[in-house]
Amino acid sequence: MSKFGLKVEEGKERKNGEPSIGPVYRNPIAKNGFPSADPDLSTAWQLFRSAVEKYPGNRMLGWRDFKDGKWGPYNWKTYKEAYEETLQTGSALRAHGIEPGARIGIYGANCPQWIVAMEACSAHNLICVPLYDTLGSGAVDFIIEHAEIDIVFVQDKKVKELLNEECTHAKRLKLIVCFTSLQQEEKDKAVSMNIKPYSWNEFLNMGKENPSEPSPPQPLDICTIMYTSGTSGEPKGVILTHENMTASVTGVDHFMEEFEDKMTVDDVYISFLPLAHILDRMIEEFFFHRGASVGYFHGNINEIQEDMMELKPTFLAGVPRVYEKVHEGVLKALEELNPFRRHMFHVLYNFKLKWMNLGYKQKYASRLADLLAFRKVKNRLGGRIRLIVSGGAPLSSEVEEFLRVTSCGFVLQGYGLTETCGLATIGHPDEMCMLGTVGPPFVFTEVRLEEVPEMGYDPLADPPRGEICVRGRTTFAGYYKNPELTREAIKDGWFHTGDIGEMMPNGVVKVIDRKKNVIKLSQGEYVALEYLEKVYGIAPIVEDIWVYGDSFKSMLVAVVVPHEGNMKKWADKNGHKGSITELCSLQDLNQYVLLELKSAAERNKLRGFENIKGVILEPQPFEFDKELVTATMKKRRERLLKRYKVEIDDLYKRLNAAAKR
Repeated sequence: MSKFGLKVEEGKERKNGEPSIGPVYRNPIAKNGFPSADPDLSTAWQLFRSAVEKYPGNRMLGWRDFKDGKWGPYNWKTYKEAYEETLQTGSALRAHGIEPGARIGIYGANCPQWIVAMEACSAHNLICVPLYDTLGSGAVDFIIEHAEIDIVFVQDKKVKELLNEECTHAKRLKLIVCFTSLQQEEKDKAVSMNIKPYSWNEFLNMGKENPSEPSPPQPLDICTIMYTSGTSGEPKGVILTHENMTASVTGVDHFMEEFEDKMTVDDVYISFLPLAHILDRMIEEFFFHRGASVGYFHGNINEIQEDMMELKPTFLAGVPRVYEKVHEGVLKALEELNPFRRHMFHVLYNFKLKWMNLGYKQKYASRLADLLAFRKVKNRLGGRIRLIVSGGAPLSSEVEEFLRVTSCGFVLQGYGLTETCGLATIGHPDEMCMLGTVGPPFVFTEVRLEEVPEMGYDPLADPPRGEICVRGRTTFAGYYKNPELTREAIKDGWFHTGDIGEMMPNGVVKVIDRKKNVIKLSQGEYVALEYLEKVYGIAPIVEDIWVYGDSFKSMLVAVVVPHEGNMKKWADKNGHKGSITELCSLQDLNQYVLLELKSAAERNKLRGFENIKGVILEPQPFEFDKELVTATMKKRRERLLKRYKVEIDDLYKRLNAAAKR
């Protein structure tokens, strides 16, 4: 058996009330210690400046303009052009008296101006503080005050939210710079708040007229304070240094040296995950480091396929929900084929999968199957995809296998958090043994598991399971202005992720649970809510599900978003008609969903107290309300409870009344 993660230190038994800890694992590249850092690439500014020197004429940043009622082709800014704008932006900041160490906010959807503002921060040792495009004004208001931001670069669509009366701390701002231009009423509102407003071109011109040499940072200086969206409470400001950033980027260089297929300057990434999120930020940093191109989606995620057909990317990164939709779309198209063609698709699928499981690389496993069936899947993604990466949450083995077989590209999962500056582990392309896992430790990372006795997870048992703990060069410096939370998260140098993992015999990690979303029911039984959501989410009638219970209740309930297609099939079969909302109000559908959940529980051998006893049917997906999910589609449980509390209380009353009869 090949070993992808190597044991470099033995584990320790539980002692003096301290939990047991598992062995420490490293990537084979770092068997005898982490690779040496390149002193010429020790800050984010050095990474960018080096890329500009090597690839000045390469296409760097791509975007589409809306003209004559439609989106046009991609326009491109070269590395040299982006560098010149960066120098001008940095000079304009310094002309306003902004000194190294100041916090600079960036608020808006992904676009070239976002990157220029970010690089200008690196050039002058300013701290970039992203404001999530998917956060409401409350969180933006909190971050502006908490990080003590004086200047915000802002998308035109977000100016009104920034200057909204509810965003009370906006009054501390000294100036705002719009990615494009401001409306007159927005300028007047800013001036009335003693904020100096600038359009993008006005700010660049100020920089041209007042040139200032960069004031480069040092490796241990703060590069960014990235606020995590958080599933509860106020956002946490994760401090990432320039060393964290460069270790993450150069670590991928070391990782890719192991493989036959190499990245080239012709590779193209389509950016649609929030740039304020660590996954997209680090991918773009790496693409710029290698002189490749990044094209931005035009802003409507429902029209992302149109952008992909125009851009023809070679690299796609997304959260599991993105790939689940791709999977569902292909399955829906298959249903519309005649029985023979549908049968042939499955025959070719199983034929290629067989050879992949025998060790053949996906591109050699069955060129005939790729030609006859799977190139159509590839074409749905633009036709040039070479690599697909999933992060943010575990991707189901079913969807991962489907993409590995049909996408005609490499498919792998990675694992990491904002606190690990992206990657903590990373999978290998063409290794089917890693299906359903997130791979071995990253190049500059050590991983171990720690016992969680209340959940029955022991890293010294068989199989070894426990909380995933990480340390290394990419691990964050702490939470901004929150030493108490920092001490809770980092113990003896190890960052405790809150995720539960299983260490596989070949040294790769499988994420199986979440520590923080464990509740105790009134009868004293512990329940892992996210695990149950994963089990019940497999039921065909379920599009999405939020499971709820608490210590004062003896049973679980759930809010279920039914799968639209399967719900309509049920309605047709049972003689029901109406809109999605009308169908969700039917008691017959409610009972059918409960039966399907019961079947899922039986198939997965869930214990009695893990069964869902009552459901509320929600016609609208949770992701339609950005208050209910994070940017990586994790559920905000406190907000979901607030939204459905009345219905949940009523449901429990009815269940208790029925139990007494």
